Amino acid sequence: MTLPFRAIIAFHATARTGSMIQASQAVGVTPSAISQQIQILENHVGVKLFNREGRSIVLTEAGARYFDMIYDEVDKIELATEQLRGHNSISTLNVRISPSFATKCVIPRLNDFLESYPNIELRINATNELPDYSREKIDIEIRHGEGYWPGVYSEKLIVEKMLPLCSPKLAKKSSLSINDIKNYPLIYSIKNITQWNHWFEFTKTSIEKPFKRTLFDRAYMSIETAVNCGGIALESHVIAAKEIAEGTLVCPIRNSPEIHQSSLWIVCPKNHLERHKVQSFIVWVKQLIKDH
Repeated sequence: MTLPFRAIIAFHATARTGSMIQASQAVGVTPSAISQQIQILENHVGVKLFNREGRSIVLTEAGARYFDMIYDEVDKIELATEQLRGHNSISTLNVRISPSFATKCVIPRLNDFLESYPNIELRINATNELPDYSREKIDIEIRHGEGYWPGVYSEKLIVEKMLPLCSPKLAKKSSLSINDIKNYPLIYSIKNITQWNHWFEFTKTSIEKPFKRTLFDRAYMSIETAVNCGGIALESHVIAAKEIAEGTLVCPIRNSPEIHQSSLWIVCPKNHLERHKVQSFIVWVKQLIKDH
C-alpha cells in the first residue's frame, strides 16, 4: 500500500505547531487542505489522530504516539530534501539560549561561528522557556538553571563567580567595606540563582533597614543599569565580562568574597548528540567560554 506522504507531512506540521493555520503556512497550502490531508491519514491508519477542543486541536493518545515515532524521520527527510534542492548542503541549527547569555556572550562572537562553520545556518531563539523537544525544532540549548532536568543530556558549561559590580563613577574599585554596600542602591536580577540575600548571608552582613533597590528579569538590563550608575549589581563574571574588561564595571568591595554558581548548561536530548551540527556548536561554545 502506498504511503500518503503529503498527509504525513500535513499531520507532522499540525502536531508540531498545534495549529492547522500555522501548519498551512509552514507547508504552503490552505488550512482546509491540511484538514483534508489529516482525514486521509486517519482513514489510512484507521485511528483518530486529533480531537477538537473549542477552536483548538489536540493530539489523541494514538496521535501523540504516532508523532513521537515519526518526528525525527520527517526532520531528516526535510533536511535531505532541502540540501538536494540546492541549498549548498547548508544545515540549519536551531539553538535556544537564555537571553542574557545570548546578548552578552554569543551574539558579539557570532561571526566566529559563522566563519568556522559556513555550512551551518544558525537560528537563535533567546528565551528561558523550556522547549518541548517532541514538538519544537530545537537542536540544543544553553539553559539557565540549576541543572536538574530528567530525560535530557545536560553538561555544566562553566562555574560562574558572582560579584558586586558598579560603575567606577559610583564607587571606585575596592573602595568600600562590606557594610558600606548598604548605603548604595542595589540592582536585582530576579532570575539569577544567587541573589543579594545569599550574598548578605554569606558575608554575615545584617540588614537593619530597608534599602533602595531596582529589579530586572534579565541580567543584561541589570548590567546596563549598573554601567549607568544606577546602583550595585550582583552579576556573573561571564555575563559581565565585556564591561569588566573595559573598566566600565568594577567590584567596589575590598576583599570581596567569591560566591560561585553553576547556572549555564548545555542541554539537549541524548540522541541529538549524534548530530554533527550539534557537536560543532558544543565545541564552539566551550571555546567561547574558555576565551572569557
